[in-house]
Amino acid sequence: YNIVAADSRNRRDGRFIERVGFYNPVASGAEKSLVVNTERLSFWQQNGAQLSPTVARLVKQASKAA
Repeated sequence: YNIVAADSRNRRDGRFIERVGFYNPVASGAEKSLVVNTERLSFWQQNGAQLSPTVARLVKQASKAA
Protein backbone atom coordinates (compact mmCIF):
# COMPACT_ATOMS: atom_id res chain seq x y z
CA TYR A 1 0.00 0.00 0.00
CA ASN A 2 1.25 3.48 -0.83
CA ILE A 3 1.17 6.30 1.69
CA VAL A 4 0.52 9.44 -0.36
CA ALA A 5 -0.27 13.13 -0.09
CA ALA A 6 -3.41 13.77 -2.11
CA ASP A 7 -5.87 16.57 -2.71
CA SER A 8 -9.18 15.87 -0.95
CA ARG A 9 -11.09 16.74 -4.12
CA ASN A 10 -9.59 13.76 -5.98
CA ARG A 11 -10.83 10.19 -5.75
CA ARG A 12 -9.32 7.97 -3.08
CA ASP A 13 -7.52 5.85 -5.67
CA GLY A 14 -7.02 8.73 -8.08
CA ARG A 15 -4.25 11.19 -8.69
CA PHE A 16 -1.93 12.05 -5.80
CA ILE A 17 0.65 14.77 -5.22
CA GLU A 18 3.52 12.82 -3.66
CA ARG A 19 4.28 9.34 -2.38
CA VAL A 20 5.68 9.64 1.17
CA GLY A 21 6.03 5.95 1.97
CA PHE A 22 4.65 2.45 1.69
CA TYR A 23 3.31 -0.38 3.84
CA ASN A 24 3.70 -4.07 2.98
CA PRO A 25 1.83 -6.21 5.54
CA VAL A 26 3.07 -9.51 4.06
CA ALA A 27 6.79 -8.66 4.03
CA SER A 28 9.05 -11.46 5.19
CA GLY A 29 12.73 -11.87 5.81
CA ALA A 30 14.88 -8.90 4.85
CA GLU A 31 12.02 -7.04 3.15
CA LYS A 32 10.90 -3.81 4.76
CA SER A 33 7.27 -3.79 5.81
CA LEU A 34 6.95 -0.06 6.54
CA VAL A 35 8.84 2.91 5.13
CA VAL A 36 7.78 6.51 5.84
CA ASN A 37 9.65 9.66 4.80
CA THR A 38 9.04 11.62 8.01
CA GLU A 39 10.54 14.87 6.65
CA ARG A 40 8.07 15.02 3.76
CA LEU A 41 5.22 13.85 5.99
CA SER A 42 5.84 16.69 8.45
CA PHE A 43 6.08 19.15 5.52
CA TRP A 44 2.63 18.14 4.28
CA GLN A 45 1.17 18.24 7.80
CA GLN A 46 2.50 21.79 8.23
CA ASN A 47 0.74 22.70 4.98
CA GLY A 48 -2.63 21.40 6.18
CA ALA A 49 -2.59 17.70 5.36
CA GLN A 50 -4.59 15.46 7.68
CA LEU A 51 -3.63 11.86 8.37
CA SER A 52 -6.18 9.11 8.10
CA PRO A 53 -6.56 7.03 11.28
CA THR A 54 -4.74 4.09 9.67
CA VAL A 55 -1.81 6.20 8.48
CA ALA A 56 -1.57 7.85 11.91
CA ARG A 57 -1.30 4.40 13.47
CA LEU A 58 1.38 3.36 10.96
CA VAL A 59 3.39 6.56 11.51
CA LYS A 60 3.28 5.96 15.26
CA GLN A 61 4.45 2.40 14.67
CA ALA A 62 7.30 3.63 12.43
CA SER A 63 8.45 6.16 15.02
CA LYS A 64 8.64 3.44 17.68
CA ALA A 65 10.76 1.28 15.38
CA ALA A 66 13.17 4.14 14.61
